[in-house]
Amino acid sequence: MNHDHAHDHVHGHHPPASFDRAFAIGIALNIGFVAIEAGYGFAVDSVALLADAGHNLSDVLGLALAWGGATLAKTPPSKRFTYGLRGSSILAALGNAVLLLVALGAIVLEAVQRIGDPPVIAGLTVSIVAGVGIVVNGATAWLFARGRKGDINIRGAFLHMVADAAISAGVVIAGLVIWHTGIGWIDPVVSLAIAAVIFWQTWGLLRESVEMSLAAVPRGVDYDAVGAALGALPGVAATHDLHIWSMSTTETVLTAHLVMPGGHPGDAFLAHAQAMLHERFGIARTTFQIEVDPAPDRDRYCAHAAEPAV
Repeated sequence: MNHDHAHDHVHGHHPPASFDRAFAIGIALNIGFVAIEAGYGFAVDSVALLADAGHNLSDVLGLALAWGGATLAKTPPSKRFTYGLRGSSILAALGNAVLLLVALGAIVLEAVQRIGDPPVIAGLTVSIVAGVGIVVNGATAWLFARGRKGDINIRGAFLHMVADAAISAGVVIAGLVIWHTGIGWIDPVVSLAIAAVIFWQTWGLLRESVEMSLAAVPRGVDYDAVGAALGALPGVAATHDLHIWSMSTTETVLTAHLVMPGGHPGDAFLAHAQAMLHERFGIARTTFQIEVDPAPDRDRYCAHAAEPAV
């Protein structure tokens, strides 16, 4: 009986959409706004404005990081990096999350220190400056809206901008309340609320980017359902050594061993299996190893058959 393993590769993937223009415009808009907001924050001694400016500065760095990751991900394969640098987009998303957490710590520290001794705030000025932030952040978020569902790297940029627009709205409200009431502690309290929003938006990004870095099965893919779909293909007696992971923030990869006692199924079968996985589970790259020996001791011929199953 033939125990040779046939390695068959069927690839189907599309290059991710380019967001170079969106990144360039978003970074330019936010750099300009950070300068204006920080300047007014120092001038009127508003920790809320300074906190928002700090957060926007972290988003400028985050946008630059995401842009760098997206650009490196387009690097063609080489003998050293046989998949190119697609994984750099995952590292960019992870770096973005860490950067936001650092900004969060700085905001919380400053706000807590000021709650007991709030300064006098020019509430109307705070509201006007933050109002500009709503426009800037909202426009930047719109630039990334179309890519937020298919790329965690782009989603990170989009979420930052949407949250910033909401945060700026909160600062506007706080400024108006301070203007009318003169209650200074509202400013650091709003800063703490900003920190809470940052943490909420960052946690999911951090968790998912860490999972991608560890080659976890993507959250949108059901491992058991994929195994069942492969096992239901004509001629497949069993499957094992099934692995599913993210090559980048836009591409999912699968490798699997298919036990097919009837022999090699041919290219049409492989093309059908690849198309099925792409359509049902969004898996872009697949690699199948065909094994024709269904015997219980086939682990003598396949080094991975006896590995612990999931």
